[in-house]
Amino acid sequence: MALVILDRAQQTGTANTTVSFTLTGTILGYQDFSVIGNGNTTYYTIAGGSEWEVGIGTYTSSGTTLSRDTVLASSAGGTTKVTFSAGTKDVFVTYPAERSVNLDGTGVLSVATNEVITSTSANALAV
Repeated sequence: MALVILDRAQQTGTANTTVSFTLTGTILGYQDFSVIGNGNTTYYTIAGGSEWEVGIGTYTSSGTTLSRDTVLASSAGGTTKVTFSAGTKDVFVTYPAERSVNLDGTGVLSVATNEVITSTSANALAV
């Protein structure tokens, strides 16, 4: 299972309790989640009205679902899974701030709050 991050991947979906989302319609101009590949994980955002959740999920082509494996942030507070109200929500691939690694304006490597770069991970980042 690989982590796949895509640009412009978005679908609509409906919640199946707090376990997964059934992905339905693809948004015009966006890629469908099938590009992620069966069994692969991705960072996701689910949004609808004032309800939202950012996390890591696994795409399953059978039933076209996105499981909600790890919540990084949500409107329910902290890492709590949202119990979404009925209706269609927007589901899209994102690059969450909690997992970001960036170069600041001076070219210095910076990581999200509370993230640590070890000698092993720093060697992996060497260009």
